[in-house]
Amino acid sequence: MPTFNDLNLENWKDSEIWTDSLWIIGERDKTGKHNGFYHGNFIPQIPHQLILRYTKKNEIIFDPFLGSGTTAYESETLNRNFIGIDIQKKLIDYVQKNLEPKNNFSNLITGDSTKIETFDRVKDILKNNKKKNIQLAILHPPYADIIKFSDLKNDLSNTKSLKEFLDKFSEVLKNTIEILDNGRYLAIVIGDAYKAGKWIPLSFYCMNEAQKLGLTLKSIIIKNMAGNRAKQNKEGIWRYRALSSDYYIFKHEYIFIFKKN
Repeated sequence: MPTFNDLNLENWKDSEIWTDSLWIIGERDKTGKHNGFYHGNFIPQIPHQLILRYTKKNEIIFDPFLGSGTTAYESETLNRNFIGIDIQKKLIDYVQKNLEPKNNFSNLITGDSTKIETFDRVKDILKNNKKKNIQLAILHPPYADIIKFSDLKNDLSNTKSLKEFLDKFSEVLKNTIEILDNGRYLAIVIGDAYKAGKWIPLSFYCMNEAQKLGLTLKSIIIKNMAGNRAKQNKEGIWRYRALSSDYYIFKHEYIFIFKKN
């Protein structure tokens, strides 16, 4: 059995864990508490797979960009503990009402994940639960300023430049790495952007920020973007725009897997 998950290798053929680097997912999981109401949330199958692959039951999942709670709900379903942060109190309140942990804890914080004082509150939660660190971090940040999620000044979706976004994202990474157990994993789920007639490889810029902080890149997973709401029922329009110009239509995003040594 691997040291970082509950997989019984004697029955490895029966495992639901995906091991290929290309994830073709037809539609989002809408079961349980997942309803996809929040623009920009990611599909539940992603945290489901990452949690099964990189943690054991009763370990701690951390999400510094809670959003509509996708990772929180999957952590609850898979009997993991969970700590989440979001800068928007209304989202914290919404997710908190839906959580019903039985044998595990789920703690949510309204705060700015770039700030040390926010992570001091995370450390207090760990201490109160007699834990030292988290075992898996899943980061699904805003794709810079593509979608505005709030009017809050410190919201990463309100950054005024790519450099400012990456600087702030790096601060979130630093804070997260500090509470991550050695030998455990951090995942970044993100896509790219297209601005002023050129492709912006936002995902690889974020990957680079993680590498600069000493994390080891273990895998790059490419996930298809089927069912993306921004493109639903508009395939013909997007195809026409692509044919009349010189670019290709976004059909994928990335999942970067890192290990803390």
